[in-house]
Amino acid sequence: MHIRGDHSELVVGGRLDVHSAADARTALHTAVDSGDGDLVLDLTGLDSWDATGLGVIMGVHRRAGRVNRRLVLRGVPAQMQRLLVATRLHRILAIEGGIETESLPRV
Repeated sequence: MHIRGDHSELVVGGRLDVHSAADARTALHTAVDSGDGDLVLDLTGLDSWDATGLGVIMGVHRRAGRVNRRLVLRGVPAQMQRLLVATRLHRILAIEGGIETESLPRV
């Protein structure tokens, strides 16, 4: 897993899972605490995430809300979009361009 960027836009790539969650959480919380306005996470290069990785994203979403910021997901891969829809988290998280649930294959 790798994260690069600044306090307003980060690019996340690789796998966001139990093995990378602690490092990701630290980097993302630092970005939230260091800036203002929207924090955009570009997930185009993300290969996969597990429940722990999804928990990191939700934790960052909550932390951003506490400091009057908004977490925005960009470039969410189709596999991860299906998970967001299945868990109904697509209704909570800000997703750039939204998710067209009709075009997603059923899980």
